[in-house]
Amino acid sequence: MQITTIGLDIAKNVFQVHGVDRQGQAVLRRKVRRDQLLALFRRLEPCLIGIEACATAHHWARQLQALGHQVRLMPPAYVKAYVKRNKNDAADAEAICEAVTRPTMRFVPIKSPDAQSVLMLHRARQLLVRQRTAQVSALRAHLAEYGIIAPKGRPHVQQLVDLLDSGADGLPELARQTLLLIADLISGLSQQIRKIEIELMKWHRANAMCQRLETIPGIGFITATALAATVNDARAFRSGRQFSAWLGLVSKQHSSGGKERLGAISKMGDRYLRHLLVVGATAVLRYTRRQATTVSRWADRLRERKPARLVTVALANKIARIAWAIMARGETYRTAAAV
Repeated sequence: MQITTIGLDIAKNVFQVHGVDRQGQAVLRRKVRRDQLLALFRRLEPCLIGIEACATAHHWARQLQALGHQVRLMPPAYVKAYVKRNKNDAADAEAICEAVTRPTMRFVPIKSPDAQSVLMLHRARQLLVRQRTAQVSALRAHLAEYGIIAPKGRPHVQQLVDLLDSGADGLPELARQTLLLIADLISGLSQQIRKIEIELMKWHRANAMCQRLETIPGIGFITATALAATVNDARAFRSGRQFSAWLGLVSKQHSSGGKERLGAISKMGDRYLRHLLVVGATAVLRYTRRQATTVSRWADRLRERKPARLVTVALANKIARIAWAIMARGETYRTAAAV
């Protein structure tokens, strides 16, 4: 039994294996428990293994590569087309086995443990920021019931906390003690977020790619570390447009019969990276009067005839293309002052 290609459908405890020989005949169909998986592949000759790029996929890819196998990860959306009829583990494994051999299939680079650790910091920070926002909103809403408000923005929340500490707001004592608990929670979340940002800054200063990305207008150390950790090899994308399309920053097409119909951005790909780039583009537009550059001048000309939010997304698209060029070519952003 000479197995050349295997489709592996991973799960939490039970995995499905589908293997074929050189003629494409199925020679292995088997369910394997988690603790038996590596033992099975250790007995097999090195072969091509396809896995959907989902939870735990990068871990198993590294484990199987260590055994001498060639492992390729694929987006689940691209594998779905190869499922023939009903969906089950066996059909999924067969579809993965078929999809991994297609010459036009697009693959996901396998992330290193270091890159996954940096992305874990980003996900933890994002979670804590959402929790802090929820607590700030709760504090404002509860105090508004007593006629106590503060200007918009997180920096102004400290005014509300100072009122609670001083006791000069006329609140009932029970309400004050309850709101002080929320204020303490907000302070604790801010400290945890700061610790994560310090770790990200350390990694940023030790990574040359991050420092080159930070030279681009609209990209700070948060976005730079997220890009460097997510995109292992920018040369996997043929062009900057393909990279921005992967991020969902290009128009969705509904073209047919030779007529091009372009809609809103597709919003495909990594939502977190897209969010960071749009926020960075918004900052560039907001502070363009302080230091005009070629990028801001281009955005200003576009803003004369297009809505502000459309210009922001267009600028995020442009920033993404510049970031791809820097990552793919190892260059540094060349600043040119506007004239």
